[in-house]
Amino acid sequence: MSRPTGNLFGWTLALLAMALFCSLGVWQLDRAQQKKAMLAESRSVLAVRKPLPLRAAADPARKAVYDWAQGEGRFTEAPAVLLDNQTREGRSGVRVYRVFQPNMSQPDRHQADAAAAPPLLVELGWMPLAGDRRLPRIESFSGTLQVAGLLAPPPSAGLASAIASPQADGNLLATSLDHAVLSNALKLPTLAPRVLRLDPALKVGYLRDLDILPNTLPPERHLGYAVQWFGLALTVFITALVLTLRKRKQRSQAA
Repeated sequence: MSRPTGNLFGWTLALLAMALFCSLGVWQLDRAQQKKAMLAESRSVLAVRKPLPLRAAADPARKAVYDWAQGEGRFTEAPAVLLDNQTREGRSGVRVYRVFQPNMSQPDRHQADAAAAPPLLVELGWMPLAGDRRLPRIESFSGTLQVAGLLAPPPSAGLASAIASPQADGNLLATSLDHAVLSNALKLPTLAPRVLRLDPALKVGYLRDLDILPNTLPPERHLGYAVQWFGLALTVFITALVLTLRKRKQRSQAA
């Protein structure tokens, strides 16, 4: 291979690597902006807490946004859903969800053709796992309850495959809150796409807060990774440039 051809090949590899690193950096910047927007939206909702009825959880036009909602209804006898791989203060655990069936609101009762609000998943909070990963006992609820909280999209699934495995106690251990998988596992014809992050002030459930980014990277981490990717692209460029100049100097000395 001639020297010019070798230089061209080397710079081709360098440019491909730089393009890859820059694209990853841009993706991390985009994720940082997305999460900043999510945090700003949720903080605005939590500051005002203007309640919507629970049926808003099923509004397809709002499935990716945040709302404060409240209403009454009952927890069904459907199995609890335990979202696996959830950490809190360095401890491994599960996030617990139960199916909640809202009651029809008073205005809806006056409409003969009004349909009942579809059931939704309510997050009851986080519970730790024992060292042998024995699942905790999940309490059940009876009677009508008044609930309130943050309507939110389900937690990001990341790279995990959507699985909901039945356990010995009848509950489901899930790797993500995939709408289709859970609807099928819970034998529900309809299930609202958003979940209700139960108000921590309510005296029901387990340890919880309204952090919308649990077990995931905050915007600052994405920004840090973006800087690293752009730094790698710059390193590749400088390395390729130094090697090219060094080879030119060696050729000129040999001439």
